[in-house]
Amino acid sequence: MRNRKGGFGECPDGQAHACPVEFTLDVIGGKWKGVLLYHMMDAPVRFNEFRRICPGITQRMLTLQLRELEEDGVVHREVYHQVPPKVEYSLTEFGRTLIPIIRLMRDWGIEYQAKQQSADSRTADAEV
Repeated sequence: MRNRKGGFGECPDGQAHACPVEFTLDVIGGKWKGVLLYHMMDAPVRFNEFRRICPGITQRMLTLQLRELEEDGVVHREVYHQVPPKVEYSLTEFGRTLIPIIRLMRDWGIEYQAKQQSADSRTADAEV
């Protein structure tokens, strides 16, 4: 397990450790991890597929994010010894427990996106 930085304070229920939400966000938080996990929900994904899916991520950042997810036991890295080399990433059994959370995040994002588009439409209509 990685060395957790922590430091968000104590959990309101009086636990000696930080809030469980802090631990969750440490594993799945950040700009790319949620997106990577979302794309692994249904099937394994090859490294270069991630590069196509997320063109804004650098190779270094993609490697780092996948390694952290692997270290946290959420993602499995399968190396196929062939030419050219092939590497696939998939959710572990433990990682699959995140699927309901990721789906809820997706649903919330769809709802929020619609809300934003509706607000933008009202603003554009008001300016005319």
